[in-house]
Amino acid sequence: MDTKQRTQDEFIRHEPALRELSKWMYANPEVGHAEYETSRRYVEMLSAGGFAAEYPAYGLDTAFAARIGSSGPEVIICAEMDALPEVGHACGHNIIGTAAIGAGLALVPIVEDLGIRLTVLGTPAEEAYGGKVDLIRAGAFEGAAAAMMVHPATRDLVDPEFLAVAHTDIEFFGHESHASGAPDLGINALDAAVQAYVNVSTLRQQLKDSDRVHGIITDGGAAPNIIPGRTAMSWYVRAATDDRLDEIYPKVMQCFEAAALATGCRLETSEMGHRYKDMVSNPVLVDLYQANSLRAGRKMNRLVDIAPETSGSTDMGNVSHEVPSIHPVLDLHCHPIVNHQKEFATHTLSGEGEQAISDGALAMAWTIIDLAEGDRWDELAQG
Repeated sequence: MDTKQRTQDEFIRHEPALRELSKWMYANPEVGHAEYETSRRYVEMLSAGGFAAEYPAYGLDTAFAARIGSSGPEVIICAEMDALPEVGHACGHNIIGTAAIGAGLALVPIVEDLGIRLTVLGTPAEEAYGGKVDLIRAGAFEGAAAAMMVHPATRDLVDPEFLAVAHTDIEFFGHESHASGAPDLGINALDAAVQAYVNVSTLRQQLKDSDRVHGIITDGGAAPNIIPGRTAMSWYVRAATDDRLDEIYPKVMQCFEAAALATGCRLETSEMGHRYKDMVSNPVLVDLYQANSLRAGRKMNRLVDIAPETSGSTDMGNVSHEVPSIHPVLDLHCHPIVNHQKEFATHTLSGEGEQAISDGALAMAWTIIDLAEGDRWDELAQG
């Protein structure tokens, strides 16, 4: 029996438990840095399957590193776990995590034969905070030969574009007063927030099509008859590359500064979490994953062959600047239902969602087999 068939048989043995874990995550979503029960369940499943788990790991309460293999190049499979506020697993991290665990468990019987070290890395807080950046800084990816993960979406794409992003919180401070009886004694922080929004909207016509600036007012005041003395906003600034983000970020900040100046308010800004870099897909891993996905029954497109589409961001982009990486996205066939909608979370439990766990896990496992059996390690660095 060849190694790929052995891993498929091993995956099938674990598949019912992986599906149950995905369903449990859907019903019990935990947001970033609070994934205590989710990470514990991940670790229990991996430990039962033969991995030695460090938990917690790298200074993060919900991070873990489950390792197997005594020598050779290290391959890291990233297992995300956090949900979104209010909409739960609407980004499909229940599929991401279970596919990662499934790939790891499928490889257990042949890891020593392959001559590799395999790590399933629990990566908290991908949504907004950037847990992988903390893991990079703590040395979790140091010396790794390759890193990978998969992500559910509304298309099959092996080398998707992900934008660099900065998350910024904004506060304007004015002075409260009676909105009708003494408006002249107030300094209106809501006017500053509204002006800031208009300023950004005006800036957009001078931005590139791939640039994205979007935000919300998170605190607009207490009551209509009180001139707000404080307002708060949250903004994301995105660009196709990290260098482009450095170009446009100061321009967006000037929009906020101008609003503060025009209204007489004081401005405070703070970056929330870490900046995410753009995603760099390693060409060797792209080729191998595409071929192995086809073997699993899923035909993957390449970015060059499809019409351009808007994109989000991921802290896996930061990993890709440190280690040869891929981050394929797998179609759940539910468009116009898309990521970050409640309906998408529900769709992760569909047959298409369960198929994505299987296809993603097997294609990752088989890609690792090809790397090892073909001794492709030096080619990764060249890519």
